[in-house]
Amino acid sequence: MCELFGLSGRGKVNIGQELREFYSHAPENPNGWGIFLHDDNVSFVDKEDKRADRSDYLRSLLSGRVRAKDAIAHIRLATIGYDEISNTHPFRGCDLSAREWILAHNGTIFEGESLNKYVYEQDGETDSERILLYLIDGMNQAIKDKQGALDEDERFEVIQDIVTELSPKNKLNLLIYDGEVLYAHTNYKDSLYERHDDRSIYFSTKPLKVGLWENVPFTRLMSYKDGRELRAGVSHGNEYIPDECSINALYLAYSGL
Repeated sequence: MCELFGLSGRGKVNIGQELREFYSHAPENPNGWGIFLHDDNVSFVDKEDKRADRSDYLRSLLSGRVRAKDAIAHIRLATIGYDEISNTHPFRGCDLSAREWILAHNGTIFEGESLNKYVYEQDGETDSERILLYLIDGMNQAIKDKQGALDEDERFEVIQDIVTELSPKNKLNLLIYDGEVLYAHTNYKDSLYERHDDRSIYFSTKPLKVGLWENVPFTRLMSYKDGRELRAGVSHGNEYIPDECSINALYLAYSGL
């Protein structure tokens, strides 16, 4: 059900090797690929609604060194939404303070009434895009209440409230970036890992070949900046446990049967 890759670095990091291995998982996640790279205040987002290992463009992009300070990558196994660019991660948007937000999601929202209104606002069809729209609305409300831009702690609190609200009965593995800070959240066991070195922290749904990988702290929001852990939230305790009845009901509803 999709895979995530992320990076928080202290300065430029060459992640070409990691990305080539990550995107080699495309046969199990054939419904699109996307990448976000950030370096020296320059951001780059690109994606295609095709299998990553069949993309000449991605092959060219990864043929040399790929350097970034922060990154999020995604390969999609569709549960909701057709193979279209509008359904391909990562998603991006801006809040009222002109801060750009990037979000990639591995999971499914089975219960989330607060997201329903975004069905009529989103560009694509995915519940993942609706999470981003809800997050931006939350930031905008906090900005209005404060009458000014939010600091790191205030942004963290908004996101923590959102993941706490959405995590019951939903698989909510997320990588989010706000132009400065990378956020990670998982509530499904053994489905998001991190690796530390002297300059960087890497994230991946499946451990990659290089280095020692450990589970990202469970059922709590984590934030990272400049290749180090910035803050750990309080555990909400909402572990996602697959429920076959909920999965079947969601697929039937989407298919219109």
